[in-house]
This record gives sequence, C-alpha cells and structure tokens, in this order.
Amino acid sequence: MEAGDVIYHFNEEHLYGLIRIDRPEKRNAISEEMVRSFYKSLQYAKENPIKCLVITGTDERMFSAGGDLNDLNADLSEDEAFHKLSKMSTVLREILEFPVPVICLLNGDALGGGCELATACDIRIAKEGTSFGFVQSTIGITPAWGGGAILYEKVHPSFAFQWLLQGGIYSADLLKENGWIHECIPKTKWSCLEEIIDPYLRKSRHLLQTLKHQYQHKLSLNKLIGEMELEVKHCAALWQTPEHITAVNHFLKGKQLHKLKD
Repeated sequence: MEAGDVIYHFNEEHLYGLIRIDRPEKRNAISEEMVRSFYKSLQYAKENPIKCLVITGTDERMFSAGGDLNDLNADLSEDEAFHKLSKMSTVLREILEFPVPVICLLNGDALGGGCELATACDIRIAKEGTSFGFVQSTIGITPAWGGGAILYEKVHPSFAFQWLLQGGIYSADLLKENGWIHECIPKTKWSCLEEIIDPYLRKSRHLLQTLKHQYQHKLSLNKLIGEMELEVKHCAALWQTPEHITAVNHFLKGKQLHKLKD
C-alpha cells in the first residue's frame, strides 16, 4: 500500500508490518494528506497477522520534522487548529491501541511532532549519532498531537517536564540514559532491519499480543487518551498567540527566501 508519502508493506515471510514515512525532500514532515494515509496504513496493518509493526522514515537525516507548517500555518483559528491537530492525535491513539508491539526505528533525527509520533510507539530504537527534540515550547505551543501527555507516561515525569519546558534537543545516548530510547544501533548495522527486530520476530504472536495488552492496561489508555485530547486543546488555544504566530511566520519566510535563492 502506497499513498501520500506513507508506505505500508506486509512481510508475509517474517510476519511484520512496515510503515515508512517517505518524504525526505521535506524532512519527512507530515502533511494533511499523509495523516490520512497514516491512518489508513494502520487500519490495513490490523488486517494482517503480524507479530509487530515497524515505523521508520526514509533517508539518513530525519525520521520526521513533525507537522508540515504549510498545512499548520499561523493563520488558523483556535477551532481550525484543534480540528487539524486532532486528526494526527487520532493516529497516535491508534498506535497506542495497536494490538501488537509498535517499534519505532529512528533512522535520523526527530523534532516536534516527530518526537510525539516516536513516543506513541512502544519501543524506540535509534541509529547512533542521532538527536531528538520536543521543541514545541520554543515556538510558543505545547505538543500538538497529545505526545507530551504520552511522554509523561514513558519517562520519569520530572524529566518529561524539563524536556517540554526547555524545548531542548538531546542526543540518543542521553535519552537512552533517561529511558526514552531503548537501544542505540551502530550505523554499520542499521541496514539489517530484520536483525534489529529479530528479538520480537522470534516470539509467538499470541505472546506479543498478551504482553502488549498488559502494557496497555498499565498505561490506563482511557485516562491517557483524555489527557491527550486536553493537550491538543491547550495547543490550539495557543495557536494565535504572538509568540507562535511570529515563530511560524519566521520559519515560512525563511523557506520562501531559500526558494528565491535557489
């Protein structure tokens, strides 16, 4: 299945699914069309008898730079922003509720929404030398898709709070120390996808489903999904603040100047 720069592939031999973000020329930024394709890919993956689902990106530089600011511009009203942001929040919820483990292979750096997407996954495996940033506070908003609420459940709350407040960009090694990254893989071994996920492929599907269900119970998904929705509302309420408008317009103006130079 291939549409809207999101590709889904089912490996029948080894029983895993693969969703690949394939928009390297835009740093794998996620457009509105890609949100729809992502959702469809997750529904399609559920129909396959997979042991695990892998989410990764194309190219070596970037897993995902987050939401495409051409679609999420500063001119949106609070209601318009909430409507658009809620669609990708639904994708994150689908990942949280997915019946088997979801493994994020972080082929490159991630920023903003890219970190939110990775946080929704159950396991995060990074290529050595990569870095990641919940940078939303630097542009005057909270995480836009509910990923901040998820972050509080995936790492120690005080670290999550500090990361969200500072909007820092941290190395994979530091994030491994703090529990956000589960494993760092040398660049020389990165191309061997099935070797990386082999510990999961060697387990039975029934066992993986059972362990995923146990983890979902520990996360208290109903409560977490409510907190995600509240975070999206908070983000939408901040959309028209001067800090956010200035930051987004500065970014878009920079892109336009770059095009003129090209």
